[in-house]
Amino acid sequence: MTIDLITAHFPNLTDRQQEQFTALDALYRDWNAKINVISRKDIDNLYVNHVLHSLAIAKVVKFRSGAKILDLGTGGGFPGIPLAILYPEVEFHLVDGIAKKIRVCNEVIEGIGLTNCKAEQKRAEEIKKPVYDFVVTRAVAKMEKLAEWSMRLITKRQRHALPNGILALKGIGLDEEMASFPKGALEEFPIRDIFPGHDFYEVKAVVYLQY
Repeated sequence: MTIDLITAHFPNLTDRQQEQFTALDALYRDWNAKINVISRKDIDNLYVNHVLHSLAIAKVVKFRSGAKILDLGTGGGFPGIPLAILYPEVEFHLVDGIAKKIRVCNEVIEGIGLTNCKAEQKRAEEIKKPVYDFVVTRAVAKMEKLAEWSMRLITKRQRHALPNGILALKGIGLDEEMASFPKGALEEFPIRDIFPGHDFYEVKAVVYLQY
């Protein structure tokens, strides 16, 4: 599956966006052969397991022009890079503590000509100012730890239909994690309802924690 999978769910992409999404396949294959950031068996499922998976966040909240988004523990650039392609008027800051992963991110960012996205080798503790509307992340840590790391980085200024907070791509039905928060504090959006027809999403969700 390639770009058709993305355009089926996001039919209003510009030619430029379609070119950028298409270019991800060759770039990730090339760099993954040098620096393994995606499992070898998973690279053939790039668009389902990584690109469209990242874009599930865009079905939960539509980022407004001028918004600032932090991708915490971005790994090889997910969910930040696909979201940055989808939202060219939004500023994305990708951070990860592992230098080789950030190298891949920067090579992909440069390779597809993203100008609204920067990647840095940095830990959440090193970021000082609360300037982000949302923190996005994928399976980095439990929600309790994510909240500890990143809630202080979220601005109080509201500009979205969904209040500022954390949007995490995680497994579905996280009872243990839910128990760490007051009832109703975490909202779960099953991805099988967002993008039906893919076995990979059966146990995946976007988990939202309001600031």
